[in-house]
Amino acid sequence: MSHCRRFATPPRSRREMLAQCLNGFGAVALAGMLSDDVVAAPSRDKSPFTPRKPHFDAKVRNVIFLYMDGGVSQVDSFDPKPRLDKDNGKPFAAKIEPTQFNNIGNTLASPWKFQQYGESGIPVSDLFPHVGQHVDDMTVIRSMTSDFPEHTNANYFLHTGHGQQGRPSMGAWVGYGLGSECQELPGFVVLNGGLIPPGGLDNFNSGFLPASYQASVFAAQDPPVANIRRSEATADLQNRKLALLRKLDGEVLDRYGHVDQLESAIANYELAARMQTAVPDLMDISGETVETQRAYGLEADFRNTQTFGRVCLIARRLVERGVRFVELTCPGGNGDRWDQHSNLRDGHSKNARSVDQPIAALLADLKARGLFDSTLVVWSGEFGRTPFAQGADGRDHNQYGFSIWMAGGGVKGGMTYGSTDEFGYKVIENRVEMHDLHATLLHLLGIDHERLTYRFGGLDMRLTGVEGHVVHDVLS
Repeated sequence: MSHCRRFATPPRSRREMLAQCLNGFGAVALAGMLSDDVVAAPSRDKSPFTPRKPHFDAKVRNVIFLYMDGGVSQVDSFDPKPRLDKDNGKPFAAKIEPTQFNNIGNTLASPWKFQQYGESGIPVSDLFPHVGQHVDDMTVIRSMTSDFPEHTNANYFLHTGHGQQGRPSMGAWVGYGLGSECQELPGFVVLNGGLIPPGGLDNFNSGFLPASYQASVFAAQDPPVANIRRSEATADLQNRKLALLRKLDGEVLDRYGHVDQLESAIANYELAARMQTAVPDLMDISGETVETQRAYGLEADFRNTQTFGRVCLIARRLVERGVRFVELTCPGGNGDRWDQHSNLRDGHSKNARSVDQPIAALLADLKARGLFDSTLVVWSGEFGRTPFAQGADGRDHNQYGFSIWMAGGGVKGGMTYGSTDEFGYKVIENRVEMHDLHATLLHLLGIDHERLTYRFGGLDMRLTGVEGHVVHDVLS
């Protein structure tokens, strides 16, 4: 039976078209994803610590974060304000925002004088005579801000980019994105000088990232962590136990598939075994010269200078070994951190005496050993302090404008960036937000902060949320 040749194929319905094209759309999407040079989580056949390529050429390989717990006063450290000297003891002349404790005193001048240092002539207060010697290697950001006036939330915001607990710390994000260049030590180490900040260990957690990326907290003394020396009589006996454990865990993984807790436990057990060899060598500073130990303050009269000097020296040794992210916390015993709601002169003086000499020695040592250009050093607290007094001789919390500094690879030296008003209270130029700091830090490590994501709860989560801009003006 012949056709009439006037037959026309009926058009496909929308449903039929989508059904037939479904695989094609998926293939197009997959091709786009594969062509994007993203930083990705390690596959199951690789260690979570395996080094991974950055998005682009990195300026630095390691980060040392000098965390100044409690909030250093910007107008007493790196942001001098002559107006405070003029108005000292008078009612504050600008609008006052709500404060943490609402105990408003008069305008309070800095108890310390400022000196100009280096060829750049950047002024630094007499709190930091040693650090001041290195201003030509530093970018001082005077326009940092925070969204939170309370310690715990501000600490979470500084460390994780979010004001509530449960998010991954920036050190965990760096490890997730880049892995580690050191297979014998954790990729993210917190050197605890004596103070765990408000908010606790969640400041250093891995959050929803695999547990292998959370920080390992080392104490200032030797041994820095418990059980670092094996309990078995011989290394062979321990290795046989580990082999059995690895076999049993592998069988469970084959049965149940991907289980983060188990995979992370396996990786962490194996890392712990390697640490039993690496950590004693790390902590043994007897091979450091007397001159080096003296420079870091290990022979200082003030005990807290010795403590912080030791963790600064260990930080340099960690970077030498390829540890990706190292954070240092402040020593205890100085009153209340940098959180001087009263007795400003005494508290800030003791805290500065603890950290000034060791930090200067760290910067000099990194340069002398050729590590400065590959290391980013960041100095910051969670917020600043008010230019008016709390009571008679303290300062309240101030998130509206404070100072931090960065030094090392990829950062311009001898410059200040941004400014606060004539009182040092609020940012008036080149505002820098916390997500901007995180974006800039990741950029220096070769990571595009918008592409470093982790799927959680149906969302592509990232350290910088939906915000953050790289502060290119401070980059060399």
